[in-house]
Amino acid sequence: MMTKSISNGVWPVMITPYTEDNRIDYDGVLELLKWYAHQKVSGIFAVCQSSEMFYLSREERYNLASFIISNRPKGLGIIVSGHVAQTIEEQIDEAQSIIDAGADSYVFITNQFAKKSESDDVAKKSIEKLISNIDADSFGLYECPYPYKRLMSPELLSWCAKTGRFAFLKDTCCSLNGLKSKLRAVEGTPLKIFNANAATLLESLKLGVSGYSGVMANFHADLYSWLCTHYEKDPKKAQVVQNLLGFASVIECQFYPVNAKYHLGLEGLNINLFSRVQDFSQFSTNRQMEVEQMKNIVDLMRLQIGIWN
Repeated sequence: MMTKSISNGVWPVMITPYTEDNRIDYDGVLELLKWYAHQKVSGIFAVCQSSEMFYLSREERYNLASFIISNRPKGLGIIVSGHVAQTIEEQIDEAQSIIDAGADSYVFITNQFAKKSESDDVAKKSIEKLISNIDADSFGLYECPYPYKRLMSPELLSWCAKTGRFAFLKDTCCSLNGLKSKLRAVEGTPLKIFNANAATLLESLKLGVSGYSGVMANFHADLYSWLCTHYEKDPKKAQVVQNLLGFASVIECQFYPVNAKYHLGLEGLNINLFSRVQDFSQFSTNRQMEVEQMKNIVDLMRLQIGIWN
C-alpha cells in the first residue's frame, strides 16, 4: 500500500466554534475554513485538542470531521484525530469511520497507546493492533499533552516510520536535540515531522522538519506559512519573523482557545467566544487588550514582509 503523502508547510490545529446553545456552529466552521485557506496553509488538523475533542461526543466528532472534509477548501489536505475512545476496539471502529469519510490521514494520540507507567513495548503492541485492523492510506501521530504527554522515543518512532504506514508526526518535545534524534529516526521513510513549538521553529526547519502544526496558526498562520516557504531564500528577514513568532507565542498560555476566537473576531470572522474548556466570561478586558496589541504588531510585520501590499 502506498502511503498518502502529507504536504510540507503549516497545518493549523483547528478550533471548534459553538452557538449560544452549546452546539457546534457550522457556519463558523465554514468561515474558519475559508480563513485558513486565505492564510496559505497546506492543510488542516481537525478534531484535535484545540478542537476540544475530549469535550465532543463521538457523534459530534464524526459529524464535525465529515463536515470539514466535505467543505475542504480547494488544495488543502485534511487530517483528523478524535482518538479518545477508551477501548482499542472503539478506537479502531471510530478511526475507520473517519477514514471512510475521506480524511487524508487518521492521527493517533500517542498517550492512548499505553499508560504513563507502561513501556514502549506496550505502546508498540497497541500500534500494531490498530494499524493491522484499520484500512487506511496513512496514519499520523500526535504527542498530545492531555491527559499526559507521551513523547515518541526515536526507537519507537523509527519502527512506526519503517512500517510505511505513517506520514505525519506533530512533535511537542520543544527540544532541538529531541527533533534531531527524531529526524534521524525517520530518515528515508514517508513520515514527516511537524514542529508544534513556535520558539524553535526556524532552527528546526533548518534541521529538516517539514513545517509547523501548532496553536499559534489560529492567530497568524500567514506568518508561519511565510516562514516555512521563505526561511532559506531570505534568512535575515526570516530571523526577524521568527523573533516575533516566538515572542507572540506566549499568548497561547493566556486563555486559549477563547483568546484565539477573540483574535479571529478581530480578523473579521463571525465567531463568538463560547468554549467547553474555558469560561469565556473570565476573558477579561486586559487579556483582550493583549490580543489586540499583539495583532497590531503582527499587522505591521505583515506589511513589512509584503503579505499585505
